[in-house]
Formats: sequence, C-alpha cells, structure tokens
Amino acid sequence: MIWTRVLVLLLLATLLILSFSGVVENAAVRDDSRPDRPEGVARQIFMPESDASNFFKRRSRRSTRYYELQAEQRVKVRQSEQRREYNEEQSNEYHNYIKEYRDEINERTRETNEQIREYHYDGLYPRFYWFH
Repeated sequence: MIWTRVLVLLLLATLLILSFSGVVENAAVRDDSRPDRPEGVARQIFMPESDASNFFKRRSRRSTRYYELQAEQRVKVRQSEQRREYNEEQSNEYHNYIKEYRDEINERTRETNEQIREYHYDGLYPRFYWFH
C-alpha cells in the first residue's frame, strides 16, 4: 500500500516538473514570428481571377463534334428500337398465322373423320369399333 502512494507521488512530481520546464514550453507553443509558407508557393497554387474564369469557360464548352456524336448515338438507338419492335411484331404475326392455320387444319381433319365415320356406320357395330 505504501508503494502505491510513493509511486503516485513520484509520478505527480515528475508531471509537475515537466509542465514547468522550458523544454516542454518550447515544444508546446508555436512560433508565429515567421509565416508557414513563403509567397512563392501561394503564387504557384493560386492564379488570377481572369485566368481562372477563362479556364472554366474553356473547360465547360464542349466541341460540336461531341454534340454530333450524341445525336448520331440517339438516332442509332432509336433505329435499333424500331427494328426490334418491327421484328417482334412480325414474329407475333407469324406465330398467330401458324396457330390459326393449325387450328383450321385440325378442324378440317376432325370434320373429315366425322364424315367418314358417319358414312361407314351401318348401325350394327358400336360407332368407334376400330379404336378398340
């Protein structure tokens, strides 16, 4: 127990000595007698206002070629969409035609088979005797 009191007292004394010494004061306080950077560095970083505005005006303007490319791209995209829609419409029409054509053929075949059965039915046998 006595050792802890001695240790705390020793640490407190060391802290007090360091806080009032000149070494710590020089390290903690900044010397503001000279500027941080010379004027040459500031001149390299900053430019006059007129030069800056000209720079941004030049950078914001795009060439006419850019707008031509954009317009060409929009035309190509639109043509591609129209081609896709046309092909999709043609495909749908073809599938609908095939479906109707098959339905019509199936209907004709069914009617023909019915007529053949009616024609060959003599009343003695069940109606669909050849299917058994």
